[in-house]
Amino acid sequence: MRSAICAGLLDIGQACTILTAMTDRARPVPSSAFARSLRVGGMAGGLAGATLGALAGQVMRGQGADLGRAALTPANALRVAGGLSNLRGAAMKLGQMLSMDSGLALPPEFSAPLAQLQANAPPMPPAQLKQVLAQAWGPDWFARFRRFDVRPIAAASIGQVHRAITRDGRDLAIKVQFPGIARSIDSDIATLGRVLRLPGVLPRDLDIAPFLQAARAQLHDEADYAREARALGRFRAALGDGFIIPAVADDLTVPQVLAMEYIDSQPIDALADHPQATRDAAMVQLVSLTLRELFKLGQMQTDPNFANYRLSPDGRIVLLDFGATRDIAPEDASAYRALLRAILASDRDAMAQQMARIGYFRGDVPAARRDLILDLALRASAPLRQEAPYDFGNATLVEDVLRDGQELGQTRDFWHVPPAEMLFLHRKIAGMYLLGQRLRARVALRPLVEPYA
Repeated sequence: MRSAICAGLLDIGQACTILTAMTDRARPVPSSAFARSLRVGGMAGGLAGATLGALAGQVMRGQGADLGRAALTPANALRVAGGLSNLRGAAMKLGQMLSMDSGLALPPEFSAPLAQLQANAPPMPPAQLKQVLAQAWGPDWFARFRRFDVRPIAAASIGQVHRAITRDGRDLAIKVQFPGIARSIDSDIATLGRVLRLPGVLPRDLDIAPFLQAARAQLHDEADYAREARALGRFRAALGDGFIIPAVADDLTVPQVLAMEYIDSQPIDALADHPQATRDAAMVQLVSLTLRELFKLGQMQTDPNFANYRLSPDGRIVLLDFGATRDIAPEDASAYRALLRAILASDRDAMAQQMARIGYFRGDVPAARRDLILDLALRASAPLRQEAPYDFGNATLVEDVLRDGQELGQTRDFWHVPPAEMLFLHRKIAGMYLLGQRLRARVALRPLVEPYA
């Protein structure tokens, strides 16, 4: 094996046709439902054992036995995050969803380690990659390429991306789905639902079935690479030259492999070193895109991961990963338009009416609790009402709102999972705020949102 010579590069011209060694982080992805269930079962068993040990320690120290406190330990949280990371797929993606604004008021002891799943996805090893590509393209797949780098340029929850050059000279990014992901979604969600119902993780009487159902549907969509290819085409056509979106290579795209144009770019964080005016202009463009998605396009890319936004050499923003694209029903857009109008006017009665219509709270919520929710909504939307530029860099709005929301979520009257569409929209909006914070942008938001009210 010429791994030292090939250094991770499949170079057909030099006959390096054997996939070579990768980093120590590479981990095989368990592909069968049985293997994945064993992993999740082992994780649950480890949690239960550690919780019982913590309970015994409480008793020995003369403390009252507190099951919730025994379960919510840093070690247990890391155990969950590590288990989800090794499983990848639906398991890891669900952990990412929970670390965002899922509406489930996940305790911070668990949400903080889960947030690390956004960036820490181990790749699959070369041997497994070779098997996946052979199944997708046939055993002689490497004959289609002049070069194929087996070291992924990105790895996430359900797949990883490789750079390759075809025989006809096309420079491509090849998104390869981990094996067994699509068929394991339902079983992964079911077994992880049982983990979430362990004592102390979530309020005991909270019905998480709607959230799990929404997560299941979202994951099936994301695992459908043909669907993502269609979304890429629609957004390219709708946005024109304002953004850079890679073109799909249809001849190499199959259900488990999405081939697209490789775009030379750098992380969006690179904008942080640009002049204030450049950072502000980029944020205006991204906020305007979010509003356009919601109110005009009828489709929204709902994954706010910073890695999905990059910067091209000519200064344009590159948009990647359209697997999480969701349709926005006209009636939902109308309801959000009415809510936006009420928010800009600080009209609490109109806000309450529209928020109940959308599903922010149940119809039987006590008036005092409803008022607390309205207070939180008004605080969260304050930047939209001010005429002056909002200084994202010196604000802690998202953190404050999440903290206050978690505190409300610990009260029984607030145990309610909002509709799925609202959860995904909140993820996108929270992601935009955090990106503005990262870029230290200063943007007057009211002039941007007012035309849509």
